[in-house]
Amino acid sequence: MPRPPQRTPLAACLCLTLACLAPAAPAAAQQQATLLADVTLYGDNTEFFNRFRDGETLLGAAGTVGVELELTDQATLRGGLFLNHRYGSARFAEQWRPVISLTVESGPSRFVFGTLDTVPHDFVAAPDLGGPHGLLPPLQVETLAFTRPYEGGLQWQVAAERFTQDAWIDWQRLNTAEHRERFDAGVRGQVTFGSDSPVALGYQLHIVHEGGQLFDQGSVNDSVAGGPGLVIEPRIDFFDATSIEAYMMWSKHVPDRAAPDSTDHGHGLFLRAAASKHGWRGHAIFWQACLWLKEEGDLNYGSRLQDGTVFRPTRHYGEVGLSKAFYEADGVMLAGALRFHRIEQAYNYSFRILAHVGMAVPIFTR
Repeated sequence: MPRPPQRTPLAACLCLTLACLAPAAPAAAQQQATLLADVTLYGDNTEFFNRFRDGETLLGAAGTVGVELELTDQATLRGGLFLNHRYGSARFAEQWRPVISLTVESGPSRFVFGTLDTVPHDFVAAPDLGGPHGLLPPLQVETLAFTRPYEGGLQWQVAAERFTQDAWIDWQRLNTAEHRERFDAGVRGQVTFGSDSPVALGYQLHIVHEGGQLFDQGSVNDSVAGGPGLVIEPRIDFFDATSIEAYMMWSKHVPDRAAPDSTDHGHGLFLRAAASKHGWRGHAIFWQACLWLKEEGDLNYGSRLQDGTVFRPTRHYGEVGLSKAFYEADGVMLAGALRFHRIEQAYNYSFRILAHVGMAVPIFTR
């Protein structure tokens, strides 16, 4: 019998987002073109000496220069060039890609087809919040915001009064005779219980998949993890803002679908408390996990040692950090952060300095 057609994650995401945007009708508007520039200069140094992750220094600049054309009140076409250069490299750029995207907005919904908004627009100094799409570090390591800030695919964002969400699929690699295709997809959202309530329900999910049917070079594998969480933002007069988060998460790591016995299931508890005052932000993280194996996750949270063996039974990790935006103006920010990490019995530290420049210059309106 012929196999029934299966809906791929790409098709499901597209159908869902189009359904949410379908009620909106295009509106006539003046066409406006704007020159855009968005640049991040990054310096990140991790002094790690432990069995899970090596230290690394990342120093460079990544940015996009392009033109944004407002087609209607709801549709925008963006085109340009993305570059990521590592200082000290003999290459002009470690990565350069065309920027091509169509954005359609309807009320609180925003649908992006093409180059994605990988790093949140509200640029933050806090390193534990600065990863791609704001995912928790056990799901996706924060430094991908520097080493892989460019993504392309589909994205659906919602910014309502009591509901926020970012869902996306990022196509990383094509299926060729040399290797399998690779993509990652995820969702991060939060639902507030009431308009004035300090309590919200959070949820995060992320999957990395390698497969494809055109060529079969290599194994078909999956790595998925996520779970729900509770977010509390109590009002404390001394601080400008405070937050307490608790996420219970599960993971499933499938290195080879053809070998079911190789599949591993894990779980973890993520706790984070943070407070900010006068531009300073302090945070503390506690993590406890068992058999946590997650592709693209921060290795300090994982259960696999650098020699390939799995740490059993339970992993513990903790960190405390302090960050500060030292200079802020329209479109410009200079920030720094210092963190101390406890990885099992090892104590390490890391520090970071970031500069972000964003500008938009109108070219013409007609």
